[in-house]
Amino acid sequence: MTLRVYLASPDNQLQANAAREQPVLLSFALASKKPFLEKGYLASFGRVLCDSGAFSSYNSGAEVDPSAYRAWAESIPWADNWAALDSIEGDWREGMKHAEAFGFPTFHDSDPEGTLAPLIEIARERGNWLGVGLVPPRTGRGDWLARTLDRIPDDIHVHGWALGGYALTHHRINSFDSTHWWREAQKLRQRMPWLTYGETLEIMVKKMQRMRRTNVETVGQEEMFAGATVLEIAKGVGK
Repeated sequence: MTLRVYLASPDNQLQANAAREQPVLLSFALASKKPFLEKGYLASFGRVLCDSGAFSSYNSGAEVDPSAYRAWAESIPWADNWAALDSIEGDWREGMKHAEAFGFPTFHDSDPEGTLAPLIEIARERGNWLGVGLVPPRTGRGDWLARTLDRIPDDIHVHGWALGGYALTHHRINSFDSTHWWREAQKLRQRMPWLTYGETLEIMVKKMQRMRRTNVETVGQEEMFAGATVLEIAKGVGK
């Protein structure tokens, strides 16, 4: 099984150019404010997974219009899938309501255990995709994650929301999104000022590519950049 890594929505044209031909998690909340994403770069991405961007909107005090999000997502019919509008406040009843209306559902570690079975049934109707998410901080939840993944049928595609730290040691995670790839490139640029930001973005994309091309069932916990700093990455960790 090959692990697929979706790069979180680019914030500017330089980042969008670095993400060309790569899988991209496209945020409705961000794309609506960044018209260059749809008009100039959308067709250049290798794959697209649509997301509402509810988390970013929540941090800014805004709300996502469910009807507008659905109309936008359905305007990209070639997308791998569309995630249901999530309940950022952690209201599992509200999350279930959104999942029943549109998009593939997500099961969180804050949700009642009994909601997993009906979410799997909804996933069956939505392209056999199911999201799994952890409430921050996400550390120390490996046992819960392993138990949950064991309960999910093998034919369902599991997308781990921002679970890159677990993806290499939990082979049932089929894909995850990197929410920090361009931020890490900014940090690397500060540590290595002789590189351009475009070059550090390329380094981070290469990191994601190597994770994506690796068979996670044969990789140990300490391999493939696990725990590596951005400076170590630049020096060639994982080659």
